[in-house]
Parts: sequence; structure tokens; C-alpha cells
Amino acid sequence: MTDDVPLLGGRYRLGSRLGGGGMADVHRAMDTRLQRLVAAKVFRSATDELGRKRFAEEARILAGLSHPGLVTVHDFSADEDELYLIMELIEGGTLADVTEAGPMPPEDVADIGGKLADVLAHVHGNDVVHRDVKPTNVLIGNDGRAFLADFGVSRLADAAGRLTDSGMVVGTTTYMAPEQISGGDVGFPADVYALGLVLLECVTGRVEYPGGPDAAVARLVRPPQVPYGIPARLRRGLLAMLAADPARRISAEQAGDLLSGRTTEVITPIPAPMPAPPRIPQQRVQRPPTQSMPIQPQPSRPPAAPIAAGALAVLAAVVLAVVLWSESDETPELAPAPGSPGLERLPADLADLERLVRG
Repeated sequence: MTDDVPLLGGRYRLGSRLGGGGMADVHRAMDTRLQRLVAAKVFRSATDELGRKRFAEEARILAGLSHPGLVTVHDFSADEDELYLIMELIEGGTLADVTEAGPMPPEDVADIGGKLADVLAHVHGNDVVHRDVKPTNVLIGNDGRAFLADFGVSRLADAAGRLTDSGMVVGTTTYMAPEQISGGDVGFPADVYALGLVLLECVTGRVEYPGGPDAAVARLVRPPQVPYGIPARLRRGLLAMLAADPARRISAEQAGDLLSGRTTEVITPIPAPMPAPPRIPQQRVQRPPTQSMPIQPQPSRPPAAPIAAGALAVLAAVVLAVVLWSESDETPELAPAPGSPGLERLPADLADLERLVRG
């Protein structure tokens, strides 16, 4: 490359093309000011002043993100004739290159999935949605580290003159969430679903929903086939990440905790129940106040014990007399007591009575 080739932004000398898509090309480039290699993503569409302003706002948001697993944005331009991003250059390949060789060991898939989910959680925490998570956007460095690239590119593309056709869904159909296919709201859960499909492809060695209209509709009628026999943390994570209903999908933070083994169980969100109808208060019946009744003092009674004892003694005497009377065959005759009636005869009468009782 000769020195007379115009520099991008008067600073970056473009080198070989590393890749690209329908809206931009990525080149290896040299930052002539800092003398370091970078990656330059050059957009191929011009835009109006409002679009350039939006592009600059989105680029500043991406440039403010910092995470060990995120491809850092160093610089950008939103000029009329130059629209580009300058990013950290990752020497190596992509996750797509790795999966072409066949299924990856499940433990390795769980490890890389946990790291990528942590990156998603960090960016979601800064209110940025990726919208296009796929194997070619996962860079694998020569040292084995994984990086997630192209965050917010769809928003940048929209700002850069609406590069997509009107009504076209932004993203790669193969890894879209059901709500993207059906034209619903696209938010953080869509990124979690896409990452789940990427990890599922890594562990099975095949694309779950190949591109095309039929495959796009397929995820609306059947769930992804998560295999048995893989580590529990990976299976639980994939099932929770690939829930069809975005409201029941776990967050990126929860996915990172589950896949990395920091937790063994994650409670999936449950949609809030419909609010109960308001209760109509019932009219309370007014009741007259309770009036206390005065307690009349009871008259004192004689002790019951002496009375009962006396009655018992009389009853015993009568019973004894009847028994003795019934056992006697003859009616005893009492001899007349001598003396005149009155007090003088009382001792004799008592003696006769005693003799009669004793028989």
C-alpha cells in the first residue's frame, strides 16, 4: 500500500477487507496517529443531516461502553461523505469458524455462553440492544478469548439513512426471536434468545432454524430441540433463554449466572396476574350498643355439709329399723312400764325401746 492513498478521516490507512455485509465493510486499518492496528467499519450509504446526527449519538453510546468481552469503539465519523466506526482489532477468527469443525464440548459451550451473557448484561444495563447476535459477530481471539462485536449496529444502520428497506426486519433471520419474526417489540429478551440459538448450534453442530421463510415461521410452531445428556447448567440455561414468550425468558444477567455455574437455579419470570376487580364495601348494619345487666346478689345459704350429714344419719336409722323390723317374725310385745305416765316413766320407755331394737 502506497502512502499516496487517501486516509480515512485523514488518519486511518485502510488495509485488507476482513468482512462485511449489506450495509458496511470491515477493513484492517492503521491508525497513523497512534501507530496501532484497528478495525474500520465503513458504511456504504450516505444520509441526511438528521441521520448523521443520530448516527453520532449512537456511536457515542457505543464508544462509552467498556467490558473485557466487548469490542471497544475508539472513534467514529458522521461527516457527509464519511460514515465509519473505528474499533479494537481482534486477531483471530469467529465462532462460526469454530462451529464449522463440528460440535463443541458442552462444558466449553457453557463457559463461553456465560461470558457472552455477561457482556450482554453489561450492555443491556446501558440501555443498548444488540439486535443481531450470531456466530459471525462473536470474535475468538488467538488467545481463546471471546468478544461480542457489532453492538447496536442496527440502530446505527437505521440512523445512517435507513439502509434497510421499508418494513424489513433488522437482523439475521436464522437467529431471530419469535417476537422479531412476528413484528413485535424488540428488546433485551430478543438478544437473550439469539444467544441461546447460537449456543445451541455450538453444542449440536447444526443450525436449529436455517434461513428462509419456512425456517422463520418454524420457531413460531415448534420450540428449539435442546438435547438431553448435556451439563445441567447448560440445559437449564438454554431452556430458560429459548422460551417463546419474551416475558418468561430469563435476563442476560441470569443467563450468565446459570451458564457460568454461579447459581444452580434461576426462577424464570412469571407474567403478573390480571388485577382483581375492586371490592365494593358492604353497608354495615347499625346495631344498638350492648347494655350490661346488673347482677343481683344472691341471699346467703346455710352450709350444706351439716344438713346433709344429719339427713344421712336419719335415713340410716330408718333403713336399719325397717330391715330389723322385716327380719322379725313376730311382733314384739312391750311390757308395760311400771309407774305412772309422764316424765317418771321415760327411763323405762327408753329401755324398752332399746330392747326392742336389739331384739
